[in-house]
Amino acid sequence: MSRIETMQGKVAVITGGASGIGRGIAERMIAQGAQVVIADIDDDRLQATALEIGATGIRTDVTSSVSVQALADAVLSLHGKVDILCNNAGIGPMAAISDLTLNDWKWMLDVNLWGVIHGIHSFLPLLKSNADGGHIVNTSSMSGMAVTPTLGAYAVAKFGVVALSEVLAQELEIENSKVGVSVLCPGPVRTNIGNSSRNRPKDLGEGHLADVDLESTEHFRDVHIPWVSPAYTGDLVIDAIKRGDLYVLTHPELFDFIYARHQQIAESVEQALARQQSAASAVQ
Repeated sequence: MSRIETMQGKVAVITGGASGIGRGIAERMIAQGAQVVIADIDDDRLQATALEIGATGIRTDVTSSVSVQALADAVLSLHGKVDILCNNAGIGPMAAISDLTLNDWKWMLDVNLWGVIHGIHSFLPLLKSNADGGHIVNTSSMSGMAVTPTLGAYAVAKFGVVALSEVLAQELEIENSKVGVSVLCPGPVRTNIGNSSRNRPKDLGEGHLADVDLESTEHFRDVHIPWVSPAYTGDLVIDAIKRGDLYVLTHPELFDFIYARHQQIAESVEQALARQQSAASAVQ
């Protein structure tokens, strides 16, 4: 996989960059010498953050292909190139699948999956045309590898981001491309994703997706959650870009439920093979 050895002089674009993980990545990249453009739908917070950390802020709605293309055009006009794209914008409200409205599904998928698709569609050609290569980081989640109740819509989007990242990495490797791909699968990070509903489009009306404090959910009520900071996550992302890692994991110690899912799949495969062999023996 392609890798970028230094952030010095690199041009990085980070969606959802006004706060949380996006801001953490931006701050750490700036500290290592990158020129950073942060994009966000919340323009007031975006411009305040840009001023505070020394980035350029460009308001962007990742659910709109036109808006994301305008971001790409603006970055190219400002800097003449793009080296790194972090498709990080996301939302995290929860609801049982049986309670979801179609507009709930639309909002979740538009931001968490289509936002990544739009970013790749607009920026991949720019990264491929960069003689020095480049790197894409797509933010998924631990919920992109295993599921829990009430996170159905979120998991569908985040599983899609993992699949998209894995396939893109394979295709770029086949092409011997200088563009690399990483997928960030964070666990609990101190962000304001628990306040996502403030940005729900008004034209989607009321829905059943609700902001939830992760620490108060039944999944984590009796579990010690090792929260990490956005800056810590940003350092992990930069290290992964430099090494060319496909997966970026903030909480490997919490992956037992992912191992359990894979074990269930493996057991199903073994059972299916046993039935297949038994049927073949019966025919003979």
